[in-house]
Amino acid sequence: MIKRYTALITVLFMFCYVHPIQAKSLNETIQQYLGTDNISVSIRDPETGEIVYEKNGDVGMKPASTLKLLTAASALHTLGELHRFQTDVYTDGKIENGELVGNLYFKGRGDPTFQKNNFLQIADILKVLGVHSIRGNLYGDDLHFQGAALSPGIAKDDESYYYAPRISALTMSPDQDFDAGTMIVHVKPTEIGNKPMIEFEPNDCGMIFINQAKTVASNEKNTIEIIRKHRSNEVVISGNIPVGEPHKDWVTLYDPTLNTLIAFKKTLEEAGVSFYDTAIERKAVPKNAVLLYTKHSLPLEVLVHPFLKLSNNSIADILVKTMGQTVYGHGDFKSGLNVIRYYGEQIGLNMEFWQLEDGSGISYKNRTTANELTNLLVIVRHEPYFPIFFSSLPVGGEKKREIGGSLRERYLDDHLKGRVFAKTGHISGVYTLAGYVKAKSGKMYAFAVMTQNQQKNKIKDIDKVVEAMMEQY
Repeated sequence: MIKRYTALITVLFMFCYVHPIQAKSLNETIQQYLGTDNISVSIRDPETGEIVYEKNGDVGMKPASTLKLLTAASALHTLGELHRFQTDVYTDGKIENGELVGNLYFKGRGDPTFQKNNFLQIADILKVLGVHSIRGNLYGDDLHFQGAALSPGIAKDDESYYYAPRISALTMSPDQDFDAGTMIVHVKPTEIGNKPMIEFEPNDCGMIFINQAKTVASNEKNTIEIIRKHRSNEVVISGNIPVGEPHKDWVTLYDPTLNTLIAFKKTLEEAGVSFYDTAIERKAVPKNAVLLYTKHSLPLEVLVHPFLKLSNNSIADILVKTMGQTVYGHGDFKSGLNVIRYYGEQIGLNMEFWQLEDGSGISYKNRTTANELTNLLVIVRHEPYFPIFFSSLPVGGEKKREIGGSLRERYLDDHLKGRVFAKTGHISGVYTLAGYVKAKSGKMYAFAVMTQNQQKNKIKDIDKVVEAMMEQY
């Protein structure tokens, strides 16, 4: 895959004449749109690493999801672009008259791509073996990861939402965005005054749903909320849903290990496999168990695309724990973040300017500087994984989701389209953007724009600043 992007990147980064820096004009643009407080801007020449412009460039700021740039670089180096996550299914039973008498064990290693279609593949294998019923338990071995399931920076009120899932070595995702540890809830209107229909992907996964919603006329507002109660597997669906306006949303699983096993069991029952006397619990795979099925994920060189393009938080922290397990034998946040810090030191980052609490950027305790972000962006150009890294960045103005990602609705004007390759970042009050911009001169620059403690959305204001960079260099 590296060869596919090398020619493109060579052209994008080729040397062109650089116009004189017009710092005053850029200063005026920054002051007009971003003000002077709680902002930080850095621009570097990627050929020399020289800072050609900075505004509060060494001030520590909350990076939000631009932190994923460092997580991705560390993972591509530490795990390798061909790394695949794995889920194994074992049994300690035997087949008697079409029945598997014994237990099934699922050993997870953090695969975010384990899905319903894989459950059905297992069902097909069992049927080929002549199994139509199972008399035994389902066990989840999630010991590959340790420590807290949630990174410390996730607030209580965020735990229900797809961007704040619990991280488990045995997990699943409902679609090709690979938001591991979540499920999709569909709310479909019925007759006015009645409760809507509720449907699930892949199924209800053992969660408890309380439907307090109501169908209303088509001219009324959609006020549907789908919230999982704190530290509970109960999900409350409330609000109004207008006729003709179906609604869907993601909700986090309360216990991804057990919810994955329950989803598997329900899927197999739908496929005609019966279960008898089946408990669902955690348990390590015994030595005498026989391997039935192995599921490998897409390689990291592919997974890094939805990770960066769509700013996938679950993949971020799965990578953190996987790096910790790979290097130190401890699949926890502390060990994984130590791997990232060490890698940053090795490539020449000043890690004194990096404060890390997770790999996704969701924590308000994360810190770095705009100058350090642009330093990272310059350094990674010389790393062997760079073609993969670069091609995984969202591209401004590209409407296709798999290309534009989180920038697909930005930089839409013809003279801006396809000139910004950058990672977005946003948590409450924080708006950031860091990546590469192709200037009017034809030269590419590394840039970072960081804002925090903001009272209003700064996305359009940041875009005006980046547009000024294009015009002035």
